[in-house]
Amino acid sequence: MPESALKQQITEAMKDAMRAKDKARLGTIRLALSEIKRVEVDERIELSDERVTTILDKMVKQRRESIKQFELADRDELVAQEKFEIDVLQEFLPQALSEEELDKIIASALSESGAQGMQDMGKVMGMIKPQVIGRADMGSVSARIKASLS
Repeated sequence: MPESALKQQITEAMKDAMRAKDKARLGTIRLALSEIKRVEVDERIELSDERVTTILDKMVKQRRESIKQFELADRDELVAQEKFEIDVLQEFLPQALSEEELDKIIASALSESGAQGMQDMGKVMGMIKPQVIGRADMGSVSARIKASLS
């Protein structure tokens, strides 16, 4: 199986950051590559673009959670660092969905699944997740589905 195109793109970005001597950007890209490599070694597989996107999305989510904690502790310098890392990671994620596009995907999944109430939440999330991973915050997607089902 050939190497993921997204992984190659991240590797090229790392080389560019090295040439530009951009230490902050280089550090973030290396973190992403090391996490990708860790999963590949643990599972003994080559990752697909979809799986690399999932890893990057998880890293962005972790940083958003860290930002909330740092804001509560008034650690503005750490908030700025986490926001910078999110910006770098999002360069490799697909274009974010607009509110209208997200609403269409949710409405389509609700009608296709025949969801009637909260007991169908998992079925609807299962249909939506592959379409929006890395393109929308799953927490807000979940909240929108709950609002639609209740």
